[in-house]
Amino acid sequence: MKVCVFTLGCKVNEVESGSFMSALKSWGAEVESRLCPADIYVLNTCAVTREAEKKSRQLIARARKYNPQAKIFVCGCAAEKDAAAFRAKNVSYVGGAQHKNAVLSALAELFGAAYPCTDNEQGYEKMPAPASPRTRAFIKIEDGCNNFCSYCVIPYLRGRVRSRAPEEIVAEVAACGCPEAVLTGINISAYSYDGKGLAGLISALGGVEKRIRLGSVECGGVDEEFLTACRNLKDFAPQFHLSLQSGSDEVLKKMNRRYTRAQYLEKCALIYKFFPDAAITTDIIAGFPGETEQDFEQSLSIIGEAGFARVHAFAFSPREGTVAFRMKDTPHAVKEERLHRLLQAGAEAENKFIDRNIGTVQRVIFEDMEGDYTAGYTGSYIKVYCKGDLRGKVCDVRLVGRYSEGALGELA
Repeated sequence: MKVCVFTLGCKVNEVESGSFMSALKSWGAEVESRLCPADIYVLNTCAVTREAEKKSRQLIARARKYNPQAKIFVCGCAAEKDAAAFRAKNVSYVGGAQHKNAVLSALAELFGAAYPCTDNEQGYEKMPAPASPRTRAFIKIEDGCNNFCSYCVIPYLRGRVRSRAPEEIVAEVAACGCPEAVLTGINISAYSYDGKGLAGLISALGGVEKRIRLGSVECGGVDEEFLTACRNLKDFAPQFHLSLQSGSDEVLKKMNRRYTRAQYLEKCALIYKFFPDAAITTDIIAGFPGETEQDFEQSLSIIGEAGFARVHAFAFSPREGTVAFRMKDTPHAVKEERLHRLLQAGAEAENKFIDRNIGTVQRVIFEDMEGDYTAGYTGSYIKVYCKGDLRGKVCDVRLVGRYSEGALGELA
């Protein structure tokens, strides 16, 4: 039996889809991650924006074009947010963003398999380890978020923070067949298990012979204990995706972000104190309700002040059920114009960061061929291209100039 597991959205969704795929393969299924002809479709949906929800609903019609008689299982945030909209499409199963093991239990029945649903004492849902790709494994360490930012619907869909037992995380990191492991979750800064926070978990990974990279972290989670734990790892990727969302104190307050511009810049300075060559990347929203031109200029100017290596910018998208949905939206044209300026400033910042690193020697984990070159990434997530086939290799590389989306490298 052939099963297509198709994923929209974040890395957490991808990890959970990877768990689906591992279980299905163990039951004898032929599994694909791209839309293709199949007997069963498992569609893992996203609701972070209106566009993501729309694409999630359209997935059903796309799947049925390949096989009108296929069984369709739907789960994820869009299904959690509006299950009725998916049930109306006459699918076989509708789950949500939580209790993904229930999806596996329903699938197991089709294969004559038994699949128990298990949680730990903190309510974290245990799932099969996803199959690791060749170079980078994403390791889910927690689920849920307690922040309730005024623009974000995810805490209402994913629920409160539940953390995974540290010994399970360490075991999965050690066992994955990849040179790099990325700790991911909905809000990894909120990780806490039996009194052990994120710093404690990172310290527990001290004996692992892999590069450790972190997913997105929050301003409040950056302190000396956390950074010391990172620095003490054998191989730590000094890239910190430190969510900002706005450079304006007024807008940050409306967003319920719980820090000021000055406090954010203090956290950046602390990161540079521990890791002088760190890459700090971030997210910034353009056109949040009530954002003035002066507020927006604060978001533009902080890009240079913080020394960002990359900026993920996007226009505000009102989400039903959030506090910001009731605020007066910024005109579409204004949001698009500000987004364009943010993207331009972010591209300039990224170019400056890469240029600063030309001439240095850095450890690169090579991944895929692009023409005559193999592309891979440094610890600070600069994309590096070297001539020849180096897929799967870890090499010290001198960055000798700019090339394509990153830097040209020569083996040191």
